[in-house]
Amino acid sequence: MPNRLAEVRMLDSGYAREARSLLYHAYRHDPTFAYLFEAERPGFDQRVRATVRELVQQHFSEDLPAIGLLIDDRLIGMALIAPPQRRMDITESWGWRMRMLLTTGFRCTKRYLDYHEAVLACLPPGPYHVLPLLGVHPEYRGQHLGEQLLEALHNWCAEDASSQGVVLDTGNAHYLDFYKRQGYEEVGEVAIGPIVEHVFFHPSPQVAVKTSA
Repeated sequence: MPNRLAEVRMLDSGYAREARSLLYHAYRHDPTFAYLFEAERPGFDQRVRATVRELVQQHFSEDLPAIGLLIDDRLIGMALIAPPQRRMDITESWGWRMRMLLTTGFRCTKRYLDYHEAVLACLPPGPYHVLPLLGVHPEYRGQHLGEQLLEALHNWCAEDASSQGVVLDTGNAHYLDFYKRQGYEEVGEVAIGPIVEHVFFHPSPQVAVKTSA
């Protein structure tokens, strides 16, 4: 299938259902999620669905930004964004924690919170945007839509002059070279059980925008 240029759109809670479906498909084979939510145990798909549902619901309930790619009005790629002034505070919500306990269980919730805390400890000092979840639907991979998503995201984040860059993490070794090609620098590694989680930082997205102008 030829590469296609998707429409970039800021997403609100009206896209919550599509966002949950997309991110479930993006993360159901993710090695970090496989460890955190015990892929070897029955009910793994339900635990991933529940986790994505709770993260998306909490994100939109706090009116945090999300950016999406659409082709023929279908959401095929997206990223949840935590701005510098409100970054990565989602797990401080007791309501979110309780829903996670009820849907994924104590052990998986604790694994997720430990993972979250370990990634936070790797982050560089200063204000920046953090991407809790992002992905392109598996049906649309290999069409350079990931590059388009990150370019649109960097352009949007660059409008915040207080931000020094963008942070994301992945335990999927398949994506390491991809992120480096997009200008990300690895700033830390975290052991998540048998998984090595790589924390990446894209500095000064304002510079990237000026260069491409």
